[in-house]
Amino acid sequence: MTLPFLDLKAATAELRPELDAAHARVADSGWFLLGRELEAFESDYAASVGAAHCIGVANGLEALQLVLIARGIGAGDEVIVPSNGYIATWLAVTHVGATPIPCEPDPRTYNLDPARLAALITPRTKAILPIHLYGQCADMTAINAVAAQHGLFVLEDASQAHGARCHGRASGALGHAAGISFYPTKNLGALADAGAITTDDPDLATRLRSLRNYGSRERYHHDEPGLNSRLDEFSAAFLAVKLRHLDAWNARRRALAARYLTQLAGAGDLVLPFVPEWAEPVWHLFVVRTAHRTALREHLTAHGIATQIHYPIPPHRSGAYRHLGYTAADFPIATRLAEEVLSLPISPHHPAEQIDSVANAVRSFFGQR
Repeated sequence: MTLPFLDLKAATAELRPELDAAHARVADSGWFLLGRELEAFESDYAASVGAAHCIGVANGLEALQLVLIARGIGAGDEVIVPSNGYIATWLAVTHVGATPIPCEPDPRTYNLDPARLAALITPRTKAILPIHLYGQCADMTAINAVAAQHGLFVLEDASQAHGARCHGRASGALGHAAGISFYPTKNLGALADAGAITTDDPDLATRLRSLRNYGSRERYHHDEPGLNSRLDEFSAAFLAVKLRHLDAWNARRRALAARYLTQLAGAGDLVLPFVPEWAEPVWHLFVVRTAHRTALREHLTAHGIATQIHYPIPPHRSGAYRHLGYTAADFPIATRLAEEVLSLPISPHHPAEQIDSVANAVRSFFGQR
């Protein structure tokens, strides 16, 4: 492809001197786990989202899983999750023994629809776990209102929305806690798997710090069965470097998204992203919809433009959840999204001219029809 979907080497090259200095500092320290680099990053990240506590962990899946464990959610309990999105959110629920209860998304924003929540709540419901999909926050004001009415815990999956805001408040500080992935492709991406949890609850934070470290607060003293899920010193140091550039990189994404929105308006049956007036997305992905997805993708490939499909198989249709017996008809919105969504290239390191080239190629496809 002459126009890549994502170029992670460009991000590393931009920050190479800072990343090299961070690597040397950690290597020379001789301390690689649960040290000063982690403490510094946790403090900086918590401050960046407006949360009281940040707990660095090994990855985003375990971030969600650890919160559910810390809340005592397990076998016999239900957790409401989106019917669309990446499967990791469902897996976190499954791994603690609870049952994921799918909720269809708002067909405009693709995020969990708060208006559908009440009908899904039963005496077994313990939590709501919305995803901030594609870099735009779910309607957390409405979700929190439903949760408060029913006494439910709200856990954000904020993995795709580093820096995004809902009614002026940052993702990661919109529920009782948030699980976050720093997978390399994310807006704030590590150089390996990495994750974190944010919360304002001091007791929850204390327990999570123990659970991520084998259930231990003091060496060789294990209070409960925990996990080995620690954010290492190298990853923390690299993330601290990238965190200083996150706002600028998100601003670049917003500028590119604005170009797409202007240039693609009115192109065939193409459905462009919808942004509510209260939302401030960070455009982790720029996702369009069309009934002609396969043909459009082939057209863009012929023009040397790489695209992706996020996500072609809804969790309820995956082999991992075949035993639940769901069909495509059970969640028609999620099914339709999976059949129509297409992610166009967008990153802080795509020049504006490349975005213009993508938009021109998309328009040319619809002009031929």
